[in-house]
Amino acid sequence: MCSLSFFSLFLSSTLLFILGIYYLILDYNVFIEWELFSLNGSMVVMTFIFDWMSLIFMSFVMYISSLVIYYSEDYMSGEKNMNRFIIIVLMFILSMGFLIISPNLISILLGWDGLGLVSYCLVIYYQNVKSYSAGMLTALSNRIGDVAILISIAWMLNFGGWNYIYYYSFISDSFEMKLITMLIVLAAMTKSAQIPFSSWLPAAMAAPTPVSALVHSSTLVTAGVYLLIRFSPMLEVYNYGWFLLLIGCLTMFMAGFGANFEFDLKKIIALSTLSQLGLMMSILAMGYAKLAFFHLLAHALFKALLFMCAGSMIHNLKDSQDIRFMGSIVNFMPLTSVCLNVSSLSLCGMPFLAGFYSKDLILEMVCLSWINCLIFFLFFLSTGLTASYSFRLFYYSMSGDNNYYSSSFFNDSSYYISFGMVALLFVAVFGGSFLSWLIFPIPHMIVLPYYLKFLTIMVVVLGSYMGYFISDFKFSYNLFSLNMLSFVSFAGSMWFMPYLSTNFISYFSLKVGYYSSKSFDYGWGELFGGQGLYSLFIYIIGYIQCWYDSNFKIYLLTFIFWMFILIMLFFI
Repeated sequence: MCSLSFFSLFLSSTLLFILGIYYLILDYNVFIEWELFSLNGSMVVMTFIFDWMSLIFMSFVMYISSLVIYYSEDYMSGEKNMNRFIIIVLMFILSMGFLIISPNLISILLGWDGLGLVSYCLVIYYQNVKSYSAGMLTALSNRIGDVAILISIAWMLNFGGWNYIYYYSFISDSFEMKLITMLIVLAAMTKSAQIPFSSWLPAAMAAPTPVSALVHSSTLVTAGVYLLIRFSPMLEVYNYGWFLLLIGCLTMFMAGFGANFEFDLKKIIALSTLSQLGLMMSILAMGYAKLAFFHLLAHALFKALLFMCAGSMIHNLKDSQDIRFMGSIVNFMPLTSVCLNVSSLSLCGMPFLAGFYSKDLILEMVCLSWINCLIFFLFFLSTGLTASYSFRLFYYSMSGDNNYYSSSFFNDSSYYISFGMVALLFVAVFGGSFLSWLIFPIPHMIVLPYYLKFLTIMVVVLGSYMGYFISDFKFSYNLFSLNMLSFVSFAGSMWFMPYLSTNFISYFSLKVGYYSSKSFDYGWGELFGGQGLYSLFIYIIGYIQCWYDSNFKIYLLTFIFWMFILIMLFFI
């Protein structure tokens, strides 16, 4: 089933990409709509839009998912129910497809809710307490966004339909559309894990690594960004951009900062995804929707490769994810090491790799735009932090002695895993330039002073040096000393957000429930409720039964008593 799914998805991706390029060159859109039923003047319709954006994004999703499924053939080889795993992944891809090609809130909800439900099934795939907790956090965090979409569907009843692209022309003075846009922003923040909904993203690492490669590159987490790209005209009309810009920059900074104190390989890459999502949200909030989409596509290519390399390393290290156990991996797994470092450099924005074309353009547009010093500082500091944790990962995994068990043996011998990585390696190197020529056919010259032009590359180099500095034994020993432990725990735990999302919310309500149960159900409620009434009735019944049992004695006693009274009265 793996091979069949791989070939069908790969073929579909190729056809959709060719069609997407054709539509892009001709600036051509196809809008398909059919009415399911009409209720109170509002038509429930199924709507699909095929334009260059939806087709190219669909082709990327299918290309990455085809390689992920092929990669799973080896990675999930110990799985008994392999077909079940492939079917769940295909359902995940189908839900994302529904979301991408829908310009209608009803059909968007099908894909949106489908992503939430199937992601829960995938996060709890390895059945243990940690997975169940992570799955519940993921499902409940995303549920907030689902509710926001449902409320916006209810509010769009005022317009008589749910095709939001029809209402761009007369929305400027509409209170309903202002509220709907606010709800859509909330939904996008939950799905793309912006502050304060960030804690579910690293928790979702409990899923199998091929699923993580799919989720963090092109599906679940990019759904919120893609939805806001579609709603971007409304963001500009209602001026919600300033709020989204601040949230995106803080998310980018928080994730980049936290990744420098993390030792779990998959969590470092998850936090890098969160940082890039913050970057996409920020540039989208500044009004550059096409640029955010370009970075979304470029990011999907190298992030899927990064996760595949991490999966290969974890698979060979017998499921060990701690980077402190690694070291000199390049001597044992040269192909995986090359792919990991190319994708890491692409993530940092190293010139002429996929990430450079989008990231450099974004940072130059930030320099050119009318923004304040805080946003400018957060953008460039976050870029430096990206280079810092990437170099730290390189330092721990590639240099020094190997710290794993000396009796273990690992290599690049798996054909399926190597094929998946090499197929993504080429697009991670050449994909950015190819996409930039396609999406921006007219080259734009951004004229900046030389110190701003070189600022990006300077920040990347300084960030790399900072990553080496953090990784140095003496510094890391001082950093994790008792004096700095509170700072490290604050920065490394995403500003205590996992605690705020779980214990902080549930502790008070659970405590109130415990004490109320103890006082009412097992206390006064027990005394005056069922147990107390039961005891009272038993006592009364026993008393009445006693009367019945000694009926003759009572009769004789009463007779003697009355005779005594009569004799007393007679003598008086």
